[in-house]
Amino acid sequence: MNYEIVEISEKIVIGISKETTNKDGQAVNDIGELWKKFMGKGIYNAIKGKKSDKTIGLYTDYQGDFTSPYNFVACCEVDSNSDKEKNLEELNTNNTVGESIISKVIPAGKYAKFVIVGGQKEVGDFWFEFWQMDFDRTYISDFEEYQGNTFDTNKQEIHIYIGIK
Repeated sequence: MNYEIVEISEKIVIGISKETTNKDGQAVNDIGELWKKFMGKGIYNAIKGKKSDKTIGLYTDYQGDFTSPYNFVACCEVDSNSDKEKNLEELNTNNTVGESIISKVIPAGKYAKFVIVGGQKEVGDFWFEFWQMDFDRTYISDFEEYQGNTFDTNKQEIHIYIGIK
């Protein structure tokens, strides 16, 4: 798999989260359900101050390596800390979307960046292949950035960033 090493700036994201694990295919079910809620309940549309139309799937709060539990966050990047605070207050106080909205910070730093084209199957295939590779990972934040370049969910361009030391 081809990749490049990149430095990224800090990103502030807003979305919904679920703890999951890669054991017994649990993450596939949990992540799919979370994306359905994020898009289907109008959470994405309710978030104000989005930096772009891109959506982000964030892997964070690792309790060890990729075989241990972690949190997955279906989210999008917002422009600023004030956008974060406004969204958290409005969406959680008014309970307009029926889910607890959270904020996370994707830290600035060094990441291995992969680009794939496809949908859910190709993302799953990527992770299976990636887990066989030898990377010195940080296990702080990894994320998939969906470029929103097509309405065909099976032909999306997806940038996958893996936090590395």
